[in-house]
Amino acid sequence: MKIDLTDTTAGDINKALVQGRRDIGTPAVGMVLTLVIVTDEENAYDALKAANDASREHPSRTLVVIKRVSRSPRDRTTSRLDAEVRVGAEAGTGETVVLRLYGEVVDHADSVVLPLLLPDAPVVVWWPVNAPLDPAKDPLGALAQRRVTDTYAAEQPVRELSARAAAYTPGDTDLSWTRITPWRSMLAAALDQVTCEVKAVEVEGEEFNPSCELLAMWLAERLDVPVKRLLSSGPGLTAVRMNTSCGPIVLDRADGSLATLSIEGQPARAVALKRRETAELIAEELRRLDPDDTYASALRYGVERLNTAPEPQSTAAEPEPLEEAAEEAAAKTAKAPAKKASAKTAKKAPARKAAAK
Repeated sequence: MKIDLTDTTAGDINKALVQGRRDIGTPAVGMVLTLVIVTDEENAYDALKAANDASREHPSRTLVVIKRVSRSPRDRTTSRLDAEVRVGAEAGTGETVVLRLYGEVVDHADSVVLPLLLPDAPVVVWWPVNAPLDPAKDPLGALAQRRVTDTYAAEQPVRELSARAAAYTPGDTDLSWTRITPWRSMLAAALDQVTCEVKAVEVEGEEFNPSCELLAMWLAERLDVPVKRLLSSGPGLTAVRMNTSCGPIVLDRADGSLATLSIEGQPARAVALKRRETAELIAEELRRLDPDDTYASALRYGVERLNTAPEPQSTAAEPEPLEEAAEEAAAKTAKAPAKKASAKTAKKAPARKAAAK
């Protein structure tokens, strides 16, 4: 059931919700939280579809806030609120209100949303795109116990991670972190099967993929070992290789759905590790509304290392330390005319070593 309201108020929207529940024969309210989605017109449909799918697990009142920016100076001074109320099959297992804000009311979206929140129920705010740099200080974010962003939608994801770390407040989280939950579970389970010391780790995935960066940060923070970031054509994360005292542990996913787990001394196993839809990610975030301390520690630790580390290096093979020493010795020897033959021999040594590798 849909009810369209033009140039309306929050009071009229609440009345429409009550009337809608009565008309479909469900006057009781069985929703567990309020989900506020702050998006634009272009991404509203996909975000609302994901929220409706997630409501099967978490019945909620979904408020979609769409801020319409008027091009005409006259329209910018005219405030208007249009609403679309959906109940019943149109709103999944909860209620949905699509709010379109015009004019000066765009800057006061919190005053529109506040009267529509469910009483005595937690509030979650989700920005599918264009999230504020400090979600907790945003007027809408200040109403929520949980604030969900998606760094993957940013133009510069790695720089966005730095902003998230600087402005982190308990209750903040990111869907880029949620995407690697199966990877973290699988790697932790693999390490539980062996009694080895991890010496180094390689994380392979797409360039500028925040999930790959967060997984590398988490491994570096938890294992306290060097973590090397390698690039691949994707999709998303493709492999994690851990060098241990008992042999390599490799989790390789080349096709984005099925992965292979290889542990030294054990047969390789195929494990389901598909890329999840947004609805599954949102449903996971709504399962627990307490602060995610693991995300906070990994984010801060990793961003600190990014800020203090040298410039990122390319994935091309780099000379080994021994090869560099040989090249330096060869250069010094080449300056002396009496030792030309030895210089030539020193220059050929790295090539033979590389070929042996």
